[in-house]
Amino acid sequence: MKNLLIAQSGGPTAAINATLAGILQGAQTSSKVDKIYGAINGIQGVLDEAFIDLNEIIKDTNTIELLCQTPAAALGSCRFKLDHYGDNNTPYETLINIFRKHDISYFIYIGGNDSMDTVHKLSEYLKLNNIQDINIIGAPKTIDNDLVQIDHCPGFGSAAKYVATTCSELERDIAVYATMAVTIVEIMGRNAGWLTAASALSRLNGGVGPSLIYLCEVPFNTESFIQDVKYKLKEHGSIIVAVSEGIKDTEGKYISEQIQSGDFDVFGHKYIAGVGRMLENLVRNRIGCKVRSIELNLMQRSAAHIASATDLSESRMLGMKALQCALEGASGEMASIRRKSSSPYDIEFISVPVSTVANFEKKIPLQLINAAGNDVTDEMIQYLKPLIQGEANIKYDNGIPKHLVLYGKQ
Repeated sequence: MKNLLIAQSGGPTAAINATLAGILQGAQTSSKVDKIYGAINGIQGVLDEAFIDLNEIIKDTNTIELLCQTPAAALGSCRFKLDHYGDNNTPYETLINIFRKHDISYFIYIGGNDSMDTVHKLSEYLKLNNIQDINIIGAPKTIDNDLVQIDHCPGFGSAAKYVATTCSELERDIAVYATMAVTIVEIMGRNAGWLTAASALSRLNGGVGPSLIYLCEVPFNTESFIQDVKYKLKEHGSIIVAVSEGIKDTEGKYISEQIQSGDFDVFGHKYIAGVGRMLENLVRNRIGCKVRSIELNLMQRSAAHIASATDLSESRMLGMKALQCALEGASGEMASIRRKSSSPYDIEFISVPVSTVANFEKKIPLQLINAAGNDVTDEMIQYLKPLIQGEANIKYDNGIPKHLVLYGKQ
């Protein structure tokens, strides 16, 4: 038998299950795949043999479609760092034994940079030990859009659509009062400001959108920030400021570290959040106008009701591409997207060595940021605009979207 195992990891998105659906859609019609297992909670679930039979749960196209509109990781997630095999090969041997026990010939891991690190390490270990009958493939996802070797990441387009829509709606809200006011919107992005840059899309239909946009890629100066805010207040009266959670000072220190614990996660990433509140207090103390901060938080990655149809379609196709790579005998590869044209929008699905992806980070090129470092250029808008096109055909029940639960309580 040749069985397929699928797992998800890292921060969820509104499109990660569309990738899972694409894999399932292809595998269920392939003569090269017998059973299809899902591992609960990523690589940790593989090590624990926490498997479910996906063929028993997802039996028809209606369930596939419901899976596509379900936000977050339907198979669960984890933040598990796999040690390098040179330091500790025990988990690698355990994984191989588990694969053998369940006749798993293909393992597809859907995730971001840390997940691609797992794909890279595991595939390298198999190669070093001349194990050729188990194929390990990565399928990308992340709302941060910070993976290299891919034009844009699945999940990013839907998150960008949510951010742009929210900023557009906030603009209408703040415009109803004559009172001078500043609304600071904190948007996810640790070291890459792609999602914050997407706030500029709120201007597409003629709105002002954020008057100021601050990204991780440009050192943040509080004095310049205050002067920027004062100038824009004179111009508009009430303004929105979009800011990446990961903005840093000239020394590379997160601005939010002034109010954070300084703790790290298992991958060595600092816990960051709260820069909006810090800037809110700064504006209140230095300018004295009405000010509030809004942290979009988890809504950015779970707002499936406003998902980009383009994002869902591409995410699904990437799942199919990942499966194709596995079935054709590839290992240590990641399914990817290459853009051929922005206008008209045209892409192709390819695969790249995961070794060229893992532990690298794609930041915004400086030519996509304005000279003052407080906004984006038209070139950025042209890059972003195709990714948010189209509305998902969401199925509702009792007035709210329906979701599919693969394990645990319904």
